Amino acid sequence: MSSHDPSSTPMVIPKLEPTIESTQTLPLQPRPDPQPPIFQNTPPSSVSVEPNFCSEFNTVAETFRSAFAERLKGHDDVTVLDSQTGAIVPVEDETDPVPYSGNDASPSVVTRRPKPQQRSSELVRITDVGPEGERQFREDLRKVRMIYDSLRIFLIMEDRVHGIGGRRGRPDSKVASMMKDCFLWLHRDKRIVGSIPGVQVGDIFFFRLELCVVGLHGQTQAGIDFLTGSLSSNGEPIATSVIVSGGYEDDDDQGDVIIYTGHGGQDKLGRQAEHQKLEGGNLGMERSMYYGIEVRVIRGFKYENSVSSKVYVYDGLFRIVDSWFDVGKSGFGVFKFRLERIEGQPEMGSSILKLAKTLKTNPMSVRPSGYISFDISNRKENVPVYLYNDIDDDKEPLYYEYLVKTSFPPCLFIQQSNGASGCNCTSGCSSGCLCASKNGGEFAYDYNGNLIRQRPLIFECGPACQCPPNCRNRVTQKGLRNSLEVFRSVETGWGVRSLDILHAGAFICEYVGVALTRDQANILTMNGDTLVYPARFSSAKWAAWGDLSEVLADYERPSYPEIPPIDFAMDVSKMRNVACYISHSTDPNVIVQLVLHDHNNLMFPRVMLFAAENIPPMTELSLDYGVADEWSAKLAICN
Repeated sequence: MSSHDPSSTPMVIPKLEPTIESTQTLPLQPRPDPQPPIFQNTPPSSVSVEPNFCSEFNTVAETFRSAFAERLKGHDDVTVLDSQTGAIVPVEDETDPVPYSGNDASPSVVTRRPKPQQRSSELVRITDVGPEGERQFREDLRKVRMIYDSLRIFLIMEDRVHGIGGRRGRPDSKVASMMKDCFLWLHRDKRIVGSIPGVQVGDIFFFRLELCVVGLHGQTQAGIDFLTGSLSSNGEPIATSVIVSGGYEDDDDQGDVIIYTGHGGQDKLGRQAEHQKLEGGNLGMERSMYYGIEVRVIRGFKYENSVSSKVYVYDGLFRIVDSWFDVGKSGFGVFKFRLERIEGQPEMGSSILKLAKTLKTNPMSVRPSGYISFDISNRKENVPVYLYNDIDDDKEPLYYEYLVKTSFPPCLFIQQSNGASGCNCTSGCSSGCLCASKNGGEFAYDYNGNLIRQRPLIFECGPACQCPPNCRNRVTQKGLRNSLEVFRSVETGWGVRSLDILHAGAFICEYVGVALTRDQANILTMNGDTLVYPARFSSAKWAAWGDLSEVLADYERPSYPEIPPIDFAMDVSKMRNVACYISHSTDPNVIVQLVLHDHNNLMFPRVMLFAAENIPPMTELSLDYGVADEWSAKLAICN
């Protein structure tokens, strides 16, 4: 197996462990006559797996006792599991799931708790799926994550409506359980070694259980995911992924090199309280090292945001190049593994997270050159908009007047003031108010300001409403909240990226220009001027956002009245904002949502942009501008 190309056809060749002379560490000894694990290289072939049992560990046990007898004096004797059960983890008896049946009080209640779907013992490596295959895997991943987010928000909203509070448990945990019972977890039919198709280096997840749902890490609590010896083709456990989150005091994370502490031996407070044993995930790590099998590495970080207090970032594939037993900082014996990142992969998402955090506070410390402006909005936005170019001398974005909101014909606001009507919610809007009824009886945003589902038009509270500025139905009026950067790109000319993590459904900004009627637009186009047509923005692939029919049997997707065709254009030839530099893509990560709040003319809504998925920092934002033959890869207005 090549140490630099995980996608090549693997040859599993046992290798000898490194010999360590010092008595302070204990090399793990290779077992007699090991048999390499059996796995396939191409999807979706199947492998028949015959169970076998693990071999003896008496040599390891005796060597450990002699090497550490003096250093571990004062502690109980260290034990290694019996050879017949050392690597065997029993598999629960599982039966077929039962579909959910909803009721009026709580649509997520089930008539009978189904048994979870059993994980497969088929060990495979998926390679050479091609661009189209990767696109399909990515689309499947997007749909599953969309259901996870939509269902989580749905449960939170239902709990608040019915006053349930926290009695039903954490929503992210409940959602994962419901999706498992409906067979919506990905890759449960196989154990994947190496990369998970559709998951890209740098992908961000907000919940530990979401990693299980997408198949990236199959353990809900343990930091090491592995195929147990009872299911392995050669009777030996194989580790497939690890989570590095600083949970063990002996961990040493240096980026491309990690000294990873095995699991086990901690008390309820997370303190090392006893010696670790060569079993389960620890044994799987040692065997993966022995056979040269790579593992996926996910890093967990504390990251305060409106969704969770932590994020998990996929950092790619690592090889376990060394392992030993040592005395930890607490005086107890711990297993340690040296992991080294395989070359040729994209930059680690954790490194990009740290870079983006530094750029927000001290950008010149990591980028001494390239900045043209630290705020092209000239303080018109709530947060600065950077302008960065380290490619050439182009400073085009400085030549335009920065416009914060789209400029509409004045007659719209005269009509609004004459026939204004608004809610009377002095402490914030709630179900049943006038503005809720305008939106079909339910608000478009959750309590964190994230878009719940896309709809033809959203009616936000306006100047005639008595609700305060922090009302949950005034999301887009609050302006830019995340730090954005306009940057020069070789591929797309000018582009836009965020210095913050954008959660799926998060408001980004308004697409701004000077609104023109049809007659005005026709006059300008005669002179060859390029205009932006809001009616052409495409978001068809996000129409299913918020659809929970695959999980809730009685769920009915809301229907909304159609609105008149959008019949105006936007001139951005002289005045524009940061959104005008967002690149075109037929597979965008940003969607358009039409919103009304400062007037009532349905033909002139504001064009608001929302994150269509979890977008990591420093990732270029993209929009589908519409008809392909009328737009180049980069809008002419941005060249």
